[in-house]
Amino acid sequence: MFEFYLRHEYAFAAVQLLLAMLGMGATLTLRDFVEVVRDPKGFATGFGLQVLLVPLAALGFIALLDLSPGVAVGLALCAAIPGGTVSNIFTYLARGHVALSIALTGVTTLVCVFSTPIVLGLLIAQYMPADFEMPAGRIAQEIGLYLLLPLVVGMGVLRYAPRIAPTLSRWAIRGSLFVIALIVVGALGAGRLDLETFGGGNVLVVAGFIAVLTAMGALLPRLAGRPWEDVAAINLEVTVRNTNLGLLIKASLFPAVVGVADPVGDNVLFTVLLYGGLQLAFGGVMIGRFRRRAAAQDRAAGAPEAG
Repeated sequence: MFEFYLRHEYAFAAVQLLLAMLGMGATLTLRDFVEVVRDPKGFATGFGLQVLLVPLAALGFIALLDLSPGVAVGLALCAAIPGGTVSNIFTYLARGHVALSIALTGVTTLVCVFSTPIVLGLLIAQYMPADFEMPAGRIAQEIGLYLLLPLVVGMGVLRYAPRIAPTLSRWAIRGSLFVIALIVVGALGAGRLDLETFGGGNVLVVAGFIAVLTAMGALLPRLAGRPWEDVAAINLEVTVRNTNLGLLIKASLFPAVVGVADPVGDNVLFTVLLYGGLQLAFGGVMIGRFRRRAAAQDRAAGAPEAG
């Protein structure tokens, strides 16, 4: 069973990403972006954080800390990929600016076709073999095929068959979560996720990286004078990244081979999966904080009437 997973790890990652993007697309329309276009400052703030400051934060961790190659590559992957689709759901739960979150996810997803190979090349070239060449074309093709195409298909379903779109979205996202569970079980069963080998120090590094992104995503939008709804969307978008895409790129750069040890690839996988798990915990805390902010605003708005 676990050998089957190792032989088909890439296919698992591809199917998981395809289902996630299909489910998200079935919730989106072009009208969702109109409000963001009317007030572009929030988008510009979030976009700058995603494309420039997040990779710089990863560069700081890689340059200043004595990281193993696998952890360094894993952090670089998490920095190079766009915000995750889960951030849109979290923004909704946090009562933040959902349209801004969707716009940031959509546009940074488009941009990552070009930016992801560049960021990876700049951050982790020193950890690759001397004859290694970043497969920019293949990565761009994968992003287009497994990320953008199902996103557009899902949007088309919502546009032309709106009655089935909610069901499609619900089951596609559930299927995506199920495949993630299979990836975790397969990797554990094949001995590829070993916390003792990974080390508690590396767990703290990943947690620290998420904490830095969370702090940046909270502070900079406030300094830019954005309302709290925008802060919530940007904060969650910066923190909750598309680790589904990270798994796909990892499977492309470091494919699993039955009977062949790959400590670098295994640590890359562990780093991406660990980030994916920890970001949910950080996101949950942020949801609670922003919901309390929204509740306080509601009470303040209702105070005159109550008095």
